[in-house]
Amino acid sequence: MAIQVTNYQCPACTGPLHFVGASGKLECDYCGSSYEVAEIEALYAEKEEKAAAVTEAERQKEQQQAAGNEWDTSGLDDDWGKELDGMKLYTCPSCGAELICEETTAATACPYCGNPTVVPGQFSGALRPDYVIPFRLDKDAALGILKNHYKGKFFMPNEFKKKNTVDKIQGVYVPFWLFDGEAEGTVEFAAEKVTVTRRGKEEITQTQHFRALRGGRLKFEKVPVDASTKMPDDYMDSIEPFDYAELKPFSTAYLPGFLADKYDVSVDDGMVRADLRCQKSLEQELETTVKGYTSVSPLRRNIRLRKGKVHYALLPVWLLNVNWQDKTYLFAINGQSGKIVGAVPVVFKKAVGLFFALAAGLSAVGGLITYLSIM
Repeated sequence: MAIQVTNYQCPACTGPLHFVGASGKLECDYCGSSYEVAEIEALYAEKEEKAAAVTEAERQKEQQQAAGNEWDTSGLDDDWGKELDGMKLYTCPSCGAELICEETTAATACPYCGNPTVVPGQFSGALRPDYVIPFRLDKDAALGILKNHYKGKFFMPNEFKKKNTVDKIQGVYVPFWLFDGEAEGTVEFAAEKVTVTRRGKEEITQTQHFRALRGGRLKFEKVPVDASTKMPDDYMDSIEPFDYAELKPFSTAYLPGFLADKYDVSVDDGMVRADLRCQKSLEQELETTVKGYTSVSPLRRNIRLRKGKVHYALLPVWLLNVNWQDKTYLFAINGQSGKIVGAVPVVFKKAVGLFFALAAGLSAVGGLITYLSIM
C-alpha cells in the first residue's frame, strides 16, 4: 500500500517545519516561526480541500465536454506567430472600437460612429481567427447597393437621396463566434382552426383548439453570433446568411485595404445567445411540420443541446456612414452577398397622410358594407 508523506512548510517563509518535543510545536529553522500542530493541520486541510474542489471541477468540465453539455473552446488560439509583427491596432476614443489591420492600411475614421480621430493602440489579448470569408464586393458595388436601397422608400424625404453625404465607407471584417452542435427535443404547440360559414344573414365563426406535439433532432454547423458590441445584433441578423463554402483558413493576406474589428463580446457571453439560437432553430423547424391550422404558437418545449466546437471567424461587412441634416445613419452590407440593412429618415407628414387616407378608405368601405346589408 502506498504511503502518503506530507511535508509541512512554514506559512511565513515556505521553509520546512519540524516538530520540537520541548515546545510541542512545529518550528521553522529559517525564520524561527513556531506553530501549534492543530493550526498547521487546519491550514493544510483547507488547502487540500480547495485543491480537491479544483480537481473535481476540472473533472466535471471534462465530462461535460465529453457528453456535449459544454461548448468546446479548446481550439481557440491566441498565437499569431510572426503575423503579429505586421499588425497595427487603432482605437476610437469616441465609441471604444478596436480595429486591427496591417501596417500599410490607412485608418482615418471609425467605421462605426464616424469619428474622424482614431489613435494607435496596444495590440494584445486578441485571439487569432480560425477562418475568414474574403470580400466579394468592392466599394463601388457597395455604393450601388446603397443607392438602389433608396428606391421605393415612400416615406423617405426626396432631398435625402440627392443631398445626403456618404461620410465614410469602410470594409470591416466583423468578429463572429461560430458554434457546432446538435439540438434534440420536443415542442408542444397550441393550434387553432377557424372556419366561417353563413346561414342566411347570419355569419357563424367556429374556432377549434388543438394540441400538437412534435419532436426531432437538428444538427447545426457554425451558428453565428457576432462578437462586437458596436455592431447592433439585429443588423448582423438581417444581413445573414453568409456562404460558409467560402470560408478560408485565416491569413493576414486578406486584410490589406480593410479593417478587422477586435471582438469585445467574450466567447462565454456569446454562448448564451448561441444556446437561444440553436433552441429556436429546432423549435421553428418543428413548427413547419404543424400544418392545416389557422394559427400555431409554441406552448411548452423540452430541448436539449449537445454542444460541440466553437470557432472564431471574421466575416466581411461594408459599413457606410451617411450624413444628412447633422445626423449620421449607419448602413451595413454583407460584403459577400450584398444584402443591406439600415434605417432611413422618415417624413412625418407623409406617414400621417397615408394613415388618414387608409382610415378614410376603410371607413368608406365599412359604410358601403353597412348600406348593402340594410338594403
